[in-house]
Amino acid sequence: MSEHGGSHLTRVSAPEGVSPGTGYSHVVWGTGRFVAVSGQCAFDEKGEVVGEGDPAAQARQVFENLRRCLAAAGAGFDDVVKLTYFVTDVAHLPAVREARDAVIPADRLPASSAVQVAALFRPELLLEIEAFAVLPG
Repeated sequence: MSEHGGSHLTRVSAPEGVSPGTGYSHVVWGTGRFVAVSGQCAFDEKGEVVGEGDPAAQARQVFENLRRCLAAAGAGFDDVVKLTYFVTDVAHLPAVREARDAVIPADRLPASSAVQVAALFRPELLLEIEAFAVLPG
């Protein structure tokens, strides 16, 4: 178990009898106010796609959009308990992890799921990420 300096969240990277995950926590729990952020895609504030054909650029934009959405609820990446990645190709996951690691420290990784999908709602989009967070009560 790891709890970060008085945090309201507890993260368990490997429960007893479960193989440790690489780059995520198997279990995260906390008490407080629940925040759900809809799946974010690589759109800028004008609705234009950022980084067409470039998974790293799209991932950076998606995490910036997630940051802005979390901030609207008074939350930040430290409050995130779960990320779900939808990618059109699992080969995009290293770029997603790099963008995630730029905003979430290794000792505070949320639970996560990654799903390869046939397509997203626009053909130039390579990934979509949703987030769940818990704020202190």
